[in-house]
Amino acid sequence: MDNNYSLDLSSLSKELKLLLEILKMEDYDSICLVKKESYIDIDWDEFLQLAWHHRVYPLIYSKLKKADDNRIPPYVIKTLYKEFKKNTLQMLHLSGEMEKVSELFTENQIRLLYLKGPAIASDIYGDISLRTSKDLDILISITDLKRAEELLLSIGYEKEVDPNVDPNFLNEWKWRSHHVVYFHPQKNIQLEIHWRLQPLPHKEPKYNELWERKRISNLTSYPVYFLGKEDLLLYLISHGARHGWFRLRWLLDIDQMLRKGFKWEDINPLISKYQNRKLVGQALILVSELLKTHMNEGWEKLTEVKDSKKIAQSAIDFIKETESLATIISRKYYNHYSLSLKSNLQRFFLFLILFYPSSADSMTLPLPKTLHFLYFPLRPFLVVWRKKRKP
Repeated sequence: MDNNYSLDLSSLSKELKLLLEILKMEDYDSICLVKKESYIDIDWDEFLQLAWHHRVYPLIYSKLKKADDNRIPPYVIKTLYKEFKKNTLQMLHLSGEMEKVSELFTENQIRLLYLKGPAIASDIYGDISLRTSKDLDILISITDLKRAEELLLSIGYEKEVDPNVDPNFLNEWKWRSHHVVYFHPQKNIQLEIHWRLQPLPHKEPKYNELWERKRISNLTSYPVYFLGKEDLLLYLISHGARHGWFRLRWLLDIDQMLRKGFKWEDINPLISKYQNRKLVGQALILVSELLKTHMNEGWEKLTEVKDSKKIAQSAIDFIKETESLATIISRKYYNHYSLSLKSNLQRFFLFLILFYPSSADSMTLPLPKTLHFLYFPLRPFLVVWRKKRKP
């Protein structure tokens, strides 16, 4: 693909640039060809911190252990191996739970699709040890949500409750959230149940469409289903973009999927239908610039989309940091970035959602349930009141 965008990467640290140099190498022997100057004055502790933060240490270790490169201190390899081993055990642990939950839900007539986790790691990398996952993400139909919760609670999961949100207040959760979190204290496993791929106002396929295009994982003996190839690529792109691509792991997923050969003609109808052409362009520019990903003919059309280069450059500000997502989201420039991802129509719907009452409104001015409809006209005044009272 011709490079006609050229991002400014001058703000990246030496350690992050070396990390990228190693990640973009397609074979172990070529790692030794990394330029000598790339290793000069490297803070190896910072290098390890970046590998952990971006959740790419399994792939870094798998490359370095076979490269036999004496420019890398032995303790770096040992540290990477220790984390690699812990991740492998974690992925095996999640694989077992993934199979159990699939069996439980299927026996109770609940269709489920895995969005991330071992099934996706196996599909993208061919080896679950090469990708990290801290939890299991499951997509179900919103009509099955109540039954799914009952089943999870019955096997020891506990629901994560936000004390600032009343689940019974005007169905607020449907508008302002797209998943709910459960945790199993004995198994130390977190599981997220999604009823949407992305939060509103993102446009996305209906559940039945996704189910028709589903694939079955070859990782387990009991059937485990996950998204179709095109649906998975677009989901991972939208998810990564929404989080500012602050973990390189998400770009590596896109890189690995594209290297396997995606035909532009197969995915273009879905891109047009669900209005995420700008985000796809951003992802293509980032993987091309940072990982030198090769793409089939036709993809360059998507990098020419208006604003794709601009939001790709904006993502560099998140990629170079090592902060948590919560810290990133709290900053004003993230709000500006988040708005830049959306179309004018999506911004309009987002504006409308802001006028939907929240639990904070009911706490500011408690009203009996029969008068909850008054929160709609009162919301702008309640928001202004809270801001004035806020220190």
